[in-house]
Amino acid sequence: MQRIFGLFLSLCTISTPSLAEEYAQGRQISALPDVLSFRERVQPINDMVTDRLDNLLPELMREADLDMWLVINREYGEDKLFYTLVPQPTFAARRTTLLVFSKQADGSVERFSVSRYPIGELYPTVWEGGTKAQQWQRLAEVIAERDPKRIGINVSEDWALADGLSVGLHKQLLNVLPGKYQERLVSAEKLVIRWLETRSQKELNVYPQAVTLARRVIAEAFSNKVITPGVTTTKDVEWYLRERFEELQLRPWFQPYVNIQRQGDKTSKDDVFIGEYNRTILPGDIIHTDVGICYLNQCTDTQEMGYVLKLHETDVPAGLKQAMAIGNRWQDILTSNFKSGLTGNEILANTIKQSKAAGIVSSTYTHPLGFVGHAPGPTIGMWDNQGPTPVQGDWKLHPNTVYAIEGNIKTQLPEWDNQWIQIKLEQDAVFDGKQVWYLAGRQTQWHVIR
Repeated sequence: MQRIFGLFLSLCTISTPSLAEEYAQGRQISALPDVLSFRERVQPINDMVTDRLDNLLPELMREADLDMWLVINREYGEDKLFYTLVPQPTFAARRTTLLVFSKQADGSVERFSVSRYPIGELYPTVWEGGTKAQQWQRLAEVIAERDPKRIGINVSEDWALADGLSVGLHKQLLNVLPGKYQERLVSAEKLVIRWLETRSQKELNVYPQAVTLARRVIAEAFSNKVITPGVTTTKDVEWYLRERFEELQLRPWFQPYVNIQRQGDKTSKDDVFIGEYNRTILPGDIIHTDVGICYLNQCTDTQEMGYVLKLHETDVPAGLKQAMAIGNRWQDILTSNFKSGLTGNEILANTIKQSKAAGIVSSTYTHPLGFVGHAPGPTIGMWDNQGPTPVQGDWKLHPNTVYAIEGNIKTQLPEWDNQWIQIKLEQDAVFDGKQVWYLAGRQTQWHVIR
């Protein structure tokens, strides 16, 4: 218990105002932080879940103007949202699990389950057991007893994570509800998106730890510990990343990948992406990776760049240092446009305009992070669409939300006879309502392999 408390305390104190300048600028991760075991993660995760339910959910239900919210699940066919609401260790809903959130007169939210089993201490059950028909009937009784005017259910045409109520369960709900309550069912879309995109202070305290872990493992992979020029392949590095995360009991949410830009490659300014896969790494290569992990329920998404020194080189070429600086300048332009109330499409348009004025050839495709890697919230460009994105791009920016500051710049490298190269960067940052802070710094210096 002392170890758990000590590690959790270190998590809760990693992000402090005294580190603000460091997070805004470059940061090299030189050591791997301690990683809690699966067992040790239960306490901090459950503390965060309880805190969100007690303090965040009432605020968001008022914002969405909902009197009741139903999250209805069947075992192994759960609403994805279910796992953000329940304590650990929870691997599945038991049989049919009906979670009810009911707004009280004082603004607090009563929560319980109409199910065979309670879920820890967070969700006592109000059903004594019986048949499935009796379970659904008990749900109808609970709703009638509280007489909510607006009942949110998870159905949405546009947002995948707000559309978790299956057709079969929706039909059963309609069958058991009297007509007047059927008429009060509304989409909980706004509540779901706000629930998923908003980070509590407890979560923001630990988020830097997750990002630091991702960045440190990249630093390990992009070093001579892993790479022997002329021998190591991109696949070797990809699998080192994957297996290193697994060794640390960290869950990647996609397979890491690595690609190479090499002098002599046929590239142009119009290429969407520059870089080849399935290559052996050689001196003089530019290497790039993209990795994403989830730790303590907070997901990361990180892209960084490395350079393999040639035999006669002792430092990264000046042109590459300048290219990295251009990439950092593009990041600054993007994050300076984060303003509460602006839509993702507006932030994108402003970024494109200012980047062009600065002579930067860039592409912006930034997305929210949270319980999943591609989380709901404002989409700020897509790699295959640098114009407005309907619906997701129209969502407005809110405080206490986390983003993968993702995109790329293209420039000509003098040392490679002005060959076009691409600097692909992605670093995780929080918008606090006033400005953007990098959760574990950002890459401003090249990883160097000798």
